[in-house]
Formats: sequence, C-alpha cells, structure tokens
Amino acid sequence: MTLADRLRIALTEGHGREVGLMLSDTRDPRIDGEIVLAPAAVLVAITDRPEPGLILTERAASLRKHAGQIAFPGGRVDDSDADEIAGALREAQEEIGLPPHLVDIIGTSDRYHTFTGFDVVPVLGVIPPDLPLTAQADEVADWFEVPLSYALDPANRVKHAVEFQGLERHYYEIMWNGRRIWGITAAILANLSRRLSYDRLIA
Repeated sequence: MTLADRLRIALTEGHGREVGLMLSDTRDPRIDGEIVLAPAAVLVAITDRPEPGLILTERAASLRKHAGQIAFPGGRVDDSDADEIAGALREAQEEIGLPPHLVDIIGTSDRYHTFTGFDVVPVLGVIPPDLPLTAQADEVADWFEVPLSYALDPANRVKHAVEFQGLERHYYEIMWNGRRIWGITAAILANLSRRLSYDRLIA
C-alpha cells in the first residue's frame, strides 16, 4: 500500500470519529465573536519517503502579515480558483515552485479561522521527494523539510498560555532545529495529528 493510500484511509477514518478538538484548536484565540472570513487554503505537502517529511516555509521578513513566521505554502483562494484545493496548489506553485501535477491529493482537514480574517482549509497531498523547489523571494525567505512523525508527535508540541484583552488564550508551539513553529501552523498540525491518530485523544 502506498503512502498516499495509507494517508487517505487514516484521514477518512479520522474524520469519521470524534476527536478532542476545542474551539481554540480551530480558531485564533484572539477572535471574540463572529467575524467576516475570506476563503484561504494551505498545502500540507508530505514527501513520499520511507520516513515521510513535511514541507514548510519561512515567510519573508518584508511581508505585512505574519512576517518571518513558519507556515505552509498557501494563501487566499482567488475567484479564479475552482475550489480550496486549486487555491492551495496555485499558491504552492507561486511560493516554492511546486508543480501542481506532482501533488497526489489526499483530502482536506479541519478548517482554521484566523484573527486576520481567513477561513483556512488545510489540503493534504503527497509529493515526490527531493524536488528542486525554489523559494519565491517576495513571499518566502526559505523552505525546509521536517520529519512528519516529529511534526505530528504530541510530545514535541507545547501548549502555552498568554493574556490578551484580559483573558487567558492558548496556542501551540513546536521547536525543530532552531525553528519555531507556532500559531496557525502548529494548530493545524495538532488537529491533523489527532485526525491521523498520532494523538490518542479520542472522545
């Protein structure tokens, strides 16, 4: 059975059961009440290796939002995109030169609502290893590959608390090789970990 087949089965089974997702796991803890959200999508690109990897980017320091943060390739879904999957593929091609036809789409995972007003759909896909990806300098300072098992292992994920507008808010953080993975990216990884049964938080 291929990696793509195994992931499809795990994702389907994961979405067929209840997992321990709290409201703070699916929306930025700074959101208070209802806000207008624009469609967005990110590509969770998993490399087809004996020990699969996960492609992440470091956003350019010049960007107005989330500058310098670790992120999945992705962004706003345009009117010209057929759906969130098409949007994620287009953004990944623009940001790191990933050819869309090389992505074997697995499916989508739990949406995440951002404080900046986006409804983010994570799109899972398997890609060949060692592709000659190139960061688009205006948006991406660098890209790297982290072992998927490390990124999804709950032992590597720390939950922090911070006070914002008088209330205690929570967020996740994953440290890898000196890189800080937190916020939206870490929340998506936490949710995916539960869906793929890396976390044993079955309700």
